[in-house]
Amino acid sequence: MVMARRNRKSGSSTKGSGTFSSSRNIKSLTRKVIGDRKKSKEIPKTGHDGDLIRLNKYIASTGLCSRREADELIREGLISVNGKPVMDMGVKVSVSDAVKYNGERIKEERKVYVLMNKPKNYITTVEDPHAKNTVMDLVRGACKERIYPVGRLDRNTTGVLLLTNDGEMTKRLTHPRFNKLKIYHVQLNKNLQANDFEKISTGMMLDDGFIKADSIQYPDPADRSQVGIELHSGRNHIVKRIFEHLGYEVLKLDRVYFAGLTKKNLRRGEWRFLTQKEITMLKMNAFK
Repeated sequence: MVMARRNRKSGSSTKGSGTFSSSRNIKSLTRKVIGDRKKSKEIPKTGHDGDLIRLNKYIASTGLCSRREADELIREGLISVNGKPVMDMGVKVSVSDAVKYNGERIKEERKVYVLMNKPKNYITTVEDPHAKNTVMDLVRGACKERIYPVGRLDRNTTGVLLLTNDGEMTKRLTHPRFNKLKIYHVQLNKNLQANDFEKISTGMMLDDGFIKADSIQYPDPADRSQVGIELHSGRNHIVKRIFEHLGYEVLKLDRVYFAGLTKKNLRRGEWRFLTQKEITMLKMNAFK
């Protein structure tokens, strides 16, 4: 669905359309310490200054764990650089350095970006022993790299979902500071009344603060139980909470646009790799 976004001031309209955290508790990782656990002040030999990146960022880029978990691994003395145990959080390394976890070298992964049209009744998680179906089941075998969902969609919410192993991009797309645009097609249990339409458009208070839609439309003027809503907010379950606050039940919720990406030409449950142009636009932060 492609919606028309209305400029309230001019009346004109234009066409518009969690950082991964390993399920393994960090304390359950093997606590074998490589060599001397005594904290060293010496920065291991690395490559040229222009190639240096923080050790925790490098570890996260290998797909081993998140940056926060990498900090814990460093603190526990489980990481070595060029044969020397490192417990200094400020160490920087280059891609030519031998970074090892528990004696085994880890290397930066190829970045992979997969766009999915999420179907109903699938959990947006990497691993859940109680879930019958997860989105990871749909992309199994897509690549050898370990990818993970960017943000979450509820079990019954469908639509645009990105999966990747790019932690930096995940942060840019999910952190509230970046406020990426999302567009939803909503099916309600009854027609949305004009006064409630206006409340959503001008803003209202929820339990966790003020919320205002960027735009709200009736995609089909003859059926006012269907609504298109645009938001930059990343608050949990925000669309459902908006309508439930006004006394409506959301029967269907479909995300049709996320940070410049749409589900065009993707059937429910299908996926594809992002094009290089899409990847470049996301990295340049060009998409809203």
